[in-house]
Amino acid sequence: MNLQLTDKVAIVTGASKGIGRAIATTLLDEGMRVAAVARSHDLLDALAAPYQGRCLPIAVDLSHAEAPDAVVARVTAQFAGIDVLVNNAGATRRGDFLTLSDRDWTDGFGLKFYAAMRLGRAAWPHLQRSSGAIVNIVGIGGRTGSAEFAIGGAVNAALLNLTKALADRGVRDGVRVNAINPGGVATDRLRVRIREVSAQRQIDENTAQAELARSLGVTRFGEPEEIARLVAFLASPVASYCQGTIVDADGGQTRTL
Repeated sequence: MNLQLTDKVAIVTGASKGIGRAIATTLLDEGMRVAAVARSHDLLDALAAPYQGRCLPIAVDLSHAEAPDAVVARVTAQFAGIDVLVNNAGATRRGDFLTLSDRDWTDGFGLKFYAAMRLGRAAWPHLQRSSGAIVNIVGIGGRTGSAEFAIGGAVNAALLNLTKALADRGVRDGVRVNAINPGGVATDRLRVRIREVSAQRQIDENTAQAELARSLGVTRFGEPEEIARLVAFLASPVASYCQGTIVDADGGQTRTL
């Protein structure tokens, strides 16, 4: 399928590893020019190296209020426009609600929610000119509450609501806004959890991974590239009828409507 993405410009946050890196490389392989944003200079430089100027690495901490405007300014100076914004950056601390500090909550919202909001606001006029798209990478914790994921669930729910609000605005302004809720995906964060289960249960990691998947009601965990392919579709003109769409890509873990 021709996704009609060649030479279009995307910003991908959290692009240094995991799902974000898979998104960046997938969009680059579709012929896009990509601004890859994360905190790690070295990982971003390694990502950009094979793409001969089509990948612009931007090492910045998006939790700083001024960073999103600076990112958008640099991308438009380099590539003269923006067609796609993929908000993927942000991790939140798990733990007992009674032990989570105000700082934990502030950090959780600061990177994942506020950075996405600020980038959306800064990029919006450019996306309006290009009839572009925003894809928010959120997470199924925003739809199903969990005692040990209080911060993440609250942040994700807020970002899902923002997706719907911006999609409503986007109908008028010609900007498509959609979201993907990944479930368990085989990233470094998941591997840490698997190692923890392995150590606690005194079982090997393959067995721990299988048991953890079964405990969530799925047959396996996802791969970053599977999320990336969904992003490419939602970012493309092929998905022009998707507006405010929220896709649960979780192997069937979410069973509610």
